[in-house]
Amino acid sequence: MTTILPKKDVVIIGLGWTGSILANELADEGLDIVALERGPWRDTATDFNIAYMQDELRYAIRKDLFLHASEEAMTMRNNTSETALPMRDYGSFLPGRGVGGAGVHWNGHTWRFYDSDFELKSHLTERYGADRLADLTIEDWGVTGRELEHSYDRFEQLAGISGKAGNIDGRIEEGGNPFESPRKRDYPLPPNRMPYGPALFADAAKSAGFHPFPTPAANLSQNYVNPLGVAMGQCSYCGFCERFACANYSKSSPQTCVLPVLMRKPNFELRSNSDVRKIELAKDGKTARGVTYVDTSGREFFQPADLVLVCAYALHNVRLMLLSGIGQPYDPATGEGTTGRNYCYQTNAGVTVFFDDKNFNPFIAGGAIGQTADDFNGDSFDHSALDFVGGGGINCIPTSGRPIQHRPVPKGTPKWGSAWKKATKEAYQSTLSFGVQGSSYAARGNYLSLDPTYKDRYGVPLLRMTFDFPDNDIRMSHYLSDRALEIAKAMGGREIAEARRDKSWNSVPYQSTHNTGGAIMGSDPTKSALNKYLQSWDVANVFVIGASAFPQNAGKNPTGTVGALAYWAADAIRNQYLRNPGKGLVG
Repeated sequence: MTTILPKKDVVIIGLGWTGSILANELADEGLDIVALERGPWRDTATDFNIAYMQDELRYAIRKDLFLHASEEAMTMRNNTSETALPMRDYGSFLPGRGVGGAGVHWNGHTWRFYDSDFELKSHLTERYGADRLADLTIEDWGVTGRELEHSYDRFEQLAGISGKAGNIDGRIEEGGNPFESPRKRDYPLPPNRMPYGPALFADAAKSAGFHPFPTPAANLSQNYVNPLGVAMGQCSYCGFCERFACANYSKSSPQTCVLPVLMRKPNFELRSNSDVRKIELAKDGKTARGVTYVDTSGREFFQPADLVLVCAYALHNVRLMLLSGIGQPYDPATGEGTTGRNYCYQTNAGVTVFFDDKNFNPFIAGGAIGQTADDFNGDSFDHSALDFVGGGGINCIPTSGRPIQHRPVPKGTPKWGSAWKKATKEAYQSTLSFGVQGSSYAARGNYLSLDPTYKDRYGVPLLRMTFDFPDNDIRMSHYLSDRALEIAKAMGGREIAEARRDKSWNSVPYQSTHNTGGAIMGSDPTKSALNKYLQSWDVANVFVIGASAFPQNAGKNPTGTVGALAYWAADAIRNQYLRNPGKGLVG
């Protein structure tokens, strides 16, 4: 039996970056808000204590902060000719679980996409012709980078991002990224001090003719008080960022930036351990009445609300829309439908350089403290004579020397035994790796849908992922790997090992948690699930915020853009939607 609860003005599904930002903004409007989070409450002082947070076995290997397949699995296949099978363990990507979501365990890379990334189809068609995009289904976002500039700035100020601007109002700034789009002001904090490895990389990149700069980092270079009055501390370079929460209050997260203020507001309520199963629609299917969720005892509740904000992880946003019947499911055979369309990922590769005479102190590190060369990202370079579009950043960010996972050894080293031990000892401190983080452009056959066979513990279909790296992206990745190899050779090491991107996506080894698309935004309701304000075209009182809105993924981490979209949607709701509730937004 379902218990019907008192009505709220707003129900928010998921309390990570987007959910916490929107809740805080709309609470300031005086709205009565409840957030439903599937996982447990997580707090820095009680859950990320400095006495035990640096436990690599618990957090990095046993994945204590992540969603487990026993709770919700997904199925995967590379193309429609294959039968999708369930992932028994999350490997390729690691969705977060609990309050803060993936914003707890990230490394902290905080990028702005280029202006051309937001008008990608129009930009590339005009510059290279429509034929260059024949194998891709990329789209414009419906919003421009210029429109989002203020929202980007708000997120960077909230999170205390450390970096150096490269383009302020069209003026190229020394020490920043000369290829970035114009911005109004610099980052709130200066760049972090560079460890030896990234400094060596920067020298080599410059000698190869590239333009390295400090990676924008949510690992704070100084103590900081954000616009909400929340104080954060300087990064201590402990190297426990990725897969870990920060016990030092120095990696930006919902816990360190928003929740200390939000949780004190009397018109906000959090219900953790509350698993939302469906957005309930009115009989005409054009209005959401609220959501149905289940608690840890199996009791079912219906939470009525005037406004439903879907702020879960990107893949979960799409599954919830499919299960709720919001939007027409995408069909790759016909190219019609919107929900599930344009699923994209990240196209990564890497290089490792072994030295005889270096000591990089790999245990002195931070999740985003390093150097990046953006000479071949997006359309910052001429693709006219090339056989691909897109690009990526070349990033030297040695994130840690943690003893279990950081075991670099040269090619041909035995997997175990005395020779492996000897190679591990010799290579541990004298090896430097850097990566190529490439764009992921949408292709017709890559999409998300409901699995026709496999179901979850409630008897509801699992999300089915159909994805493989498009040929365009493979060619792009190989081109960038060659550029990374130029830098590696300029370093003068004794041996270089490459990790090139091959064709088939494999869900087992970890690659990236940058899952995007499936509920994309745009200006054409036949090709997008959401309008430019992230409002559902079909159900006007539903907004879907997160990386699920990306029509394709750039060669950058998505979190900065996710944060900007949260502020963009919040402004639209506050200044437009609430004046005429239940109606579509225009303009």
